[in-house]
Amino acid sequence: MKLCVFDFDSTLMDGETIDFLAEALGLKEKVAAITEMAMKGELDFFESLTTRVRLLEGLEVEKVNEICHNLPFMPGAKETIKELKKRDYKVVVFSGGFRNATSHAKKILGFDADFSNVLHSKDGCLTGLVGGDMMFDFSKGDMLQRLQHLLGIYKEDTVVVGDGANDRSMFKYADKRVAFCAKDILKKEANIIIDKKDLSEILTYI
Repeated sequence: MKLCVFDFDSTLMDGETIDFLAEALGLKEKVAAITEMAMKGELDFFESLTTRVRLLEGLEVEKVNEICHNLPFMPGAKETIKELKKRDYKVVVFSGGFRNATSHAKKILGFDADFSNVLHSKDGCLTGLVGGDMMFDFSKGDMLQRLQHLLGIYKEDTVVVGDGANDRSMFKYADKRVAFCAKDILKKEANIIIDKKDLSEILTYI
C-alpha cells in the first residue's frame, strides 16, 4: 500500500473555497488578496484563516453548502484518483479549507478520507469562527506523519501534491513532492513541478 495526499483548494479544485464564499457577501477581492498572501507564505496561515473566516460572519449555512457543492474540480482530478487507487494508493485530502466542500468532493471524486476545517454556525448562519484539523502552517506535516504511522506507510511510498505555502510542512515527509500550478515558495521544495492545469500529468511521474 502507498499513500498520496492532495491539497484541495487550487489543487483538486480549481480555485479557493473561501473566495467563492466571500463572493456571496461581495467580499471576494478583499478575501482573495489575503488568501494570495497566505499561499505565498507572506502571512501566518492561522492568522490569515481566522481573519478571512471572520469576514464570512452572517452567511447562511444553506448558501455555504450550495456554493461548496458546486465548486469546479481541476481537470483530470477524478481520473487521476481512480488511477492512483488502481495502483494501490490510499488517496487522502488535507485542506486548510472546509469540510462542507471536502466531504462533498469525496463522494464525487472518490478519495478515501478528508481532513479539513469546520465553519462554526449558530441559528443557520456562520458565526465567523473556525476550528478543525488544518488550522496551522504545520498541520499537514503533522497529520501526514500520524497517517503514515497508522497505515505503516513510509516516506518512500508517499506522494504529496499541493500549491501553496501551507503545503510545505507535508513535503518533508514524502519522497515525491509535487508542486501543482504552485507558488514559488512551494516549487523550491518540490522535486516534481507541473504548471499545466491537468492533474493527470502527475501519473507520468508516479
